[in-house]
Amino acid sequence: MNANDLREKTPDQLREELVNLKKEAFNLRFQQATGQMENTARMREVRRGAARVKTILNEKAAAAAE
Repeated sequence: MNANDLREKTPDQLREELVNLKKEAFNLRFQQATGQMENTARMREVRRGAARVKTILNEKAAAAAE
């Protein structure tokens, strides 16, 4: 997901997105451990997506603190 799209969301929506990404990352790790993973690049996308969401949440928190 694009960072500009994420900036338009509310903090609650971002937290929900982060929870979904963490669940997906868990499922992907499980697939990798059992040898069922087909798209290994998806792990990287999910991990970076979660980092992107966390970054934008921190930006919004810092802006609200000012």
